[in-house]
Formats: sequence, structure tokens, C-alpha cells
Amino acid sequence: VQLQASGGGLVQAGESLRLSCTASRNTNAFFMAWYRQAPGQQRQMVASISPGGHLNYADSVKGRFTISRNNARNSVYLEMNSLKPEDTAVYYCSMARGSMMYWGQGIQVTVSS
Repeated sequence: VQLQASGGGLVQAGESLRLSCTASRNTNAFFMAWYRQAPGQQRQMVASISPGGHLNYADSVKGRFTISRNNARNSVYLEMNSLKPEDTAVYYCSMARGSMMYWGQGIQVTVSS
């Protein structure tokens, strides 16, 4: 399984970015999530969406980020608004089901102050 992420870049504080991630297989039964890892820090979950559409967010992004999925396109998205410098990190998409977990390549998001 391959996950292809796109949409990262350099923005100023307060601006928005939309990350996209498309899988090479059907995603209907998988938990989809976005993680991020800042320099010197551990990878942490940013947002997740269950097969049934249940959403979960890290406290630091609640109210600013929105995760969504389109199973017809085997895709998951992360809409990021009101970006802050502390959102700067490498972002990873993932899909998981039981013991299976797959990761996309990391994409850089940099927010300048």
C-alpha cells in the first residue's frame, strides 16, 4: 500500500493550507489520520477520522484544523486554518486497520511569523 501526500509548503502565520493524501487501495474500512513531527520532537497525532466518520483532534489544533475523507477517491484531507509558527513540522498521513498500518511520505509545512 502506498500513500501519496501533497499540499505542504511555506505560509505566513494566519494563512491556510490544505493537505491531501491518496492511497493505492480502498480506504473504506481504515482509520485515516494525520500526524506531525517537529524537529527534536516525537511524532504526534494531529487528527483522525474513523471509517464511520468519527473525528478526533489534538487539543492544539481544535477549531483550526479539519480532517475529512473521500472513500470514493481513497483520500484523506487536512484543512489547516489560522496557522501558527508552532504548526511547523513534517506532516504524515496514515491508514490503519487492526495490525495493519501504512504511512505516507512526510511533507513539510512551514509557518513563518
